[in-house]
Amino acid sequence: MRWKLKTDVIAEAVVHLQEVLKVDKIIAQLLVQRGISTYNEAKDFFRPSLDALHDPFLMKDMDKSIVRIKEAVQNNEKILIYGDYDVDGTTSVAMLASFFKGFYPNVDTYIPDRYSEGYGVSYQGIDYASQNDVKLIISIDCGIKSVDEIAYAQELDIDFIVCDHHLPGEILPQAKAVLDPKRSDCNYPFKELCGCGVGFKLIQAYSISQQRDIKGLVQYLDLVATAIVADVVPMTGENRIMAYYGLEVINKTPRPGLRALLSSYDQSSFTISDIVFKIAPKINAAGRLEHGKFAVELLSTSDYTEAIKLAKYIMDINSERKHIDQQITEQALQMIVDNKEVFNKSTVIYNPTWHKGVIGIVASRLIETYYRPTIVFTESGEYLAASARSVKNFDVYEAIKECSEYLIQFGGHKYAAGLTLYKENYTAFKEKFEEVVSRTLDERDMIPELVIDAEVDFSDLTPKVIRILRQFEPFGPDNEMPLFISNNIYDTGGKRLIGKNKEHMYLYVKQRGNEEQSFPVVAFRFGKYFEELNNRRFFNFVYSIEDSEWKGKVKTQLVMKDMQLV
Repeated sequence: MRWKLKTDVIAEAVVHLQEVLKVDKIIAQLLVQRGISTYNEAKDFFRPSLDALHDPFLMKDMDKSIVRIKEAVQNNEKILIYGDYDVDGTTSVAMLASFFKGFYPNVDTYIPDRYSEGYGVSYQGIDYASQNDVKLIISIDCGIKSVDEIAYAQELDIDFIVCDHHLPGEILPQAKAVLDPKRSDCNYPFKELCGCGVGFKLIQAYSISQQRDIKGLVQYLDLVATAIVADVVPMTGENRIMAYYGLEVINKTPRPGLRALLSSYDQSSFTISDIVFKIAPKINAAGRLEHGKFAVELLSTSDYTEAIKLAKYIMDINSERKHIDQQITEQALQMIVDNKEVFNKSTVIYNPTWHKGVIGIVASRLIETYYRPTIVFTESGEYLAASARSVKNFDVYEAIKECSEYLIQFGGHKYAAGLTLYKENYTAFKEKFEEVVSRTLDERDMIPELVIDAEVDFSDLTPKVIRILRQFEPFGPDNEMPLFISNNIYDTGGKRLIGKNKEHMYLYVKQRGNEEQSFPVVAFRFGKYFEELNNRRFFNFVYSIEDSEWKGKVKTQLVMKDMQLV
């Protein structure tokens, strides 16, 4: 990896924070790097407050949406909550349905089938609404580009409220209300909400209209936190506040579905990282291999016995998903070597038999080996469907947009996108995409970059510093877990290989010149350096500081990200 040490820190601001907060220089430096330079900003960062959430009525069309929902409730109209099949979509549907059913029973839910309907609002879904006497559809995490579909719903006398967070197209759908902070005419102060976050602003607005306190909505923040993490939106502003309180709910009073998913882990508390690796993939698996409705059922049920059954079913699906994506990844890696595509600036591959539900995961896996923009295609009826993933600093969505002449449709954002095309256009698209990437991708961005927050000596890592570092959570984009570099490190002699295939390493290290202080280090995928670290071989390494829990005991360890032998 390329190591890049952050150096753009204003020294005066660091000194000021050290004085007013009475903290070590390293803490003040990390805060300044995150745009925090005053006592009050630091207070807001370390003590997120629900009172700091914005007035939801600042969002364009929020007043219209509340009027229409109240009208539906007054007239006993059937409301359909319609969402995407991923984590953001299913948590959103579960949240809105649970909230409205709390006082109004005439509510139904709908998740489109990934394979027969595809992403977003479908004609099939609108037909379902019409056949079931639905008068109002609230779409969540989708709908902003469903202009034709929503026009079709109007013809069937069905109104729409769109709750979305994706970039709108040139034309907005003709809905009763369109809630999307990314609308060019929306002055809502925070633009980076996920779909579930927009949904939370809707129920917050409804509660305000009924003179209800926001404290009654905290119970839904476990779902919002899960969506924020899974959708990889910035962990700043409202997202950080909602994730902070959502984590509290997950750890203290989780809904039965999340409690069931976490019941197999011997832990007393869970972090954002646990949501990333232990919750989100399981919820996603339902929509990838079976149907997203199972995730909604799990996240909506109030019966823990039922939640345990649904969780087991979804965990079984996830196990199958792991097996399938491992098989396909192996096939894809071999295909890249056979076709000598490792010499391209991009990776675009296709196999008609690959499972559509896992090609996004496979694209991410390929980037781990060949670090370049990657698109994985499979057959989907008469079309080819694909998932795209990107490398840091490269906008894959814009690159795909330059190739739109060959596409039926596409959508997504800077680092992930989906697209479909006719089979006969595959080769032309592939060649054009490679041409675009070759022209626009910086050579340096083909090597993964580690952005390091600070160079520290082990003596800087006092118990107080480590305790304050924990309060930087929850971590995510724009508030990443801090990475440090320390030099002249050596193993004290107790290192061992760990893991099923002994590919990882666990060691205790000290720093030359500081013989009193040692730290445990876990080094995933660094087992190959085991022999080279004999005889006090010195090395420099980049690491994060994380807590590990085992059989009820929590200990602090350094997690190696990269190393250089000295």
